[in-house]
Amino acid sequence: MSTIVPTGVDKVSTADEEVKTSVGGRRFSFDVRESGIYVAFLLIVALFFFLTDGALLEPQNISNIVVQNSYILILAIGMILIIIAGHIDLSVGSVVAVSGAIAAVLMVNHNVPWPLALAITLACGALIGAWQGFWVAYFGIPAFIVTLAGMLVFRALTLMVLGNQGIGPFPDPVRTLSNGFTPSYLGNVGLGSLGGADLFSILLAAVAVLGIVVTQWRTRAARISYQQQVDVLPMFLAKILGASAAVVFVVIQLARFKNLPWVLILLAVLVLGYSMLTGRSVFGRHIYAVGGNRQAAQLSGVDVRRVTFWIFVNMGILASLAGVIFAGRLNQAGPTAGNSFELDAIAAAFIGGAAVQGGVGKVVGAIVGGLIMGVINNGMSLIGAPSEKVMFVKGAVLLAAVAFDVWAKRRGESASN
Repeated sequence: MSTIVPTGVDKVSTADEEVKTSVGGRRFSFDVRESGIYVAFLLIVALFFFLTDGALLEPQNISNIVVQNSYILILAIGMILIIIAGHIDLSVGSVVAVSGAIAAVLMVNHNVPWPLALAITLACGALIGAWQGFWVAYFGIPAFIVTLAGMLVFRALTLMVLGNQGIGPFPDPVRTLSNGFTPSYLGNVGLGSLGGADLFSILLAAVAVLGIVVTQWRTRAARISYQQQVDVLPMFLAKILGASAAVVFVVIQLARFKNLPWVLILLAVLVLGYSMLTGRSVFGRHIYAVGGNRQAAQLSGVDVRRVTFWIFVNMGILASLAGVIFAGRLNQAGPTAGNSFELDAIAAAFIGGAAVQGGVGKVVGAIVGGLIMGVINNGMSLIGAPSEKVMFVKGAVLLAAVAFDVWAKRRGESASN
């Protein structure tokens, strides 16, 4: 069992991926495999901040990064669960396309009220996920093959539903969800040289910071009570301070522009909900167990087929939601929508710390991985880099992330032996 490390006591660990340094006689641990992604993200942001002469972190540009990558981040949430369980889903781009097509036909061609049309579209996404989940979980066909077939089938269905043409425009509420911003409820407050910012948004940032502090402190206390390893107090406080500062900075910048994008509110709810699902629920622990060792999980009483089935259902629902948001952003459902989205979602999950073998990964990590891809796209666009260089850099980053995961795993196996 791991040892507890209270404040001021040296930490003793055999985990090879933890880099330990001594400062003032105390041991500080740094989990490279888990925390390295956040350091990499900060370094990438800093690099493009200087390359773009600060344009990267301007209020409008931060808003653009959030809105332009929202649908990929939603897909990344579902994809990380699939990958943690040891599977892959190559069909999500096509599901995005067919979902946008279904929503467009219902809302535009048949004037179905948008809430009902949205519910029907999400239900169709759940059925798509159930269809693929059945073949993977209960028929035993590898997810790679099932979802590769799905990628072709659902793209064909998109063309059939749309008649190979775009359909739009979408109702205002759908466009607002995709491109709109929260109104100014309490007016602006002066921020000195920064100008003014929406007070309500700043209050939301304060609530978010409070939530981070309370949640992380309770998690630390729980780990201590179960005699698990924790960071020494200075390191713990440094992490909390860094996360809180990042939240406050982003929210203030957004509040200086047009307030918070509605899609950011949706993402925050999804991240919070799925983080609780994976970290605090029995089903979440079962997902990790299935990905870590399928046979051991089955012998321990985990219904592996049920877990596999429902993570694909969940992926279908999130892909449909992403499809509606993407179509609403373009104000049109098109036959080419969602092209290569599956690659971006998979890349976000792996860059965010998911293990190739399954059993490892976090929702927040997938979001950070997606943001890394978004920052690279946006930053290279700002400096005028051609598309081939953007693709080259993104591919190199993905390869480096997977290579790092394999390297860390091999180090861990060598240490245990």
